[in-house]
Amino acid sequence: MLVDPDLDFLDWATKHLSAKNLRVLRCDNAANAVKVIEKTAVSVVVAAMELEPFDGMELLGRILQQSPHTLVVLTAGFPTTGQIIEATQRGAHDVLRKESLAFELRPVVESALQTQDDRRSAGQQDSEMPKHDSRVKMIGISRALQEVFKLVGRVARSDAPVLIAGESGTGKELVAKAVHEYSPRRQKEMITINCGAIPENLLESELFGHEKGSFTGAIARRAGRFEQADGGTLFLDEIGDMPLSIQVKLLRVLQDGSFSRVGANETLTTDVRIVAATHKKLSDEVAAGRFREDLYYRLNVVEIKIPALRDRLEDIPLLAEYFLQRITRKNGMARIRISAEAINTLQMHHWPGNVRELENTIARACALASSHILLPADIPLASAPHKSPAAFAAAIDQLINAAPSGTDLLGWLNSEVAGRILERSDGDLKIASNALNLTLADLRKLLSKSE
Repeated sequence: MLVDPDLDFLDWATKHLSAKNLRVLRCDNAANAVKVIEKTAVSVVVAAMELEPFDGMELLGRILQQSPHTLVVLTAGFPTTGQIIEATQRGAHDVLRKESLAFELRPVVESALQTQDDRRSAGQQDSEMPKHDSRVKMIGISRALQEVFKLVGRVARSDAPVLIAGESGTGKELVAKAVHEYSPRRQKEMITINCGAIPENLLESELFGHEKGSFTGAIARRAGRFEQADGGTLFLDEIGDMPLSIQVKLLRVLQDGSFSRVGANETLTTDVRIVAATHKKLSDEVAAGRFREDLYYRLNVVEIKIPALRDRLEDIPLLAEYFLQRITRKNGMARIRISAEAINTLQMHHWPGNVRELENTIARACALASSHILLPADIPLASAPHKSPAAFAAAIDQLINAAPSGTDLLGWLNSEVAGRILERSDGDLKIASNALNLTLADLRKLLSKSE
């Protein structure tokens, strides 16, 4: 069933989804959709967020209350972080951007229908997800980041340990906060501790607390982070830097919730949800003997991988505008706008420091700006843009030289650019071709130049 107030969209989507043995129902408002669900078994619903007389989020709840096994896909022009997470938590099968429906609608619907077939075959049953209205500020419209939002929505309601992996500066702590804020533990505190910033001899005390006189400087009993976070969430940032001696004691807490303060014989218990984050590849740390394998599997019950900024370039304009507004408001500055050319410069940069580097770049640009509009010359990038005409030309030349004889060069370029890593002969610069972001038009132009 398609639910959308736009009749032209309903016409297009009906034709687009046309297939043998598939019946497509149409509704232009939410109330009629509920009436259809009451009388008809519908496998998949594709509904807009903006509906009358009530919105798509409420329609989602009513559909699942009436028909818990129906899969609901919500669509919106620019779904917010909160909408994606909340919709996923409430039981939405997927959330799609309207502008991507031409490419994604049919595959998503086909996948949903196949899921229904598999469930019927296996006799599986769905269950409703809890509802609440928490909000966490994570910015992005890219598909890669929206997949993170959906995963947060799914895992937040459980108590399973979560391991957040990603490069430095990608926003791992924001994701940890989202897991907490959308969980049943949100009424309690989320305690954060950076395992790589505290010396080994103090980290144990920070985590588990200590008794008076247990070591030099321990002038009073002190509760540790596990006690403070009881009933809430403990976020262990940079868990990959935790010393092996502390890893053993952390493993015990994860196994049975028990621990002892430094210098005490008494065993305490705690009810804490563990969320850990690391920029390191923990499987490599395990292989190198720097991280316990049993602890790794205890922590890695659910893994959320945060994409690097260079893998979600479409988020840069939103992030840049957000940082601009926040920085100027904080410093009492006049409003500063950013030009399209400056945005293009930002999108061509490789961003080894990810979102943190982007924020610092915008802050420096605001501090040094000579006018109320940021131009490319005002963007203080630490290195040359990652994509340049010379880099394009070198990459394409190498691909053409590597093409098998007699092959369709345009097809070869189009397929190879998806994942190959190229090296320029005039230096050590490596260009990941999936970061080149070449369009078919780019390929045609460069191909004609190379020929």
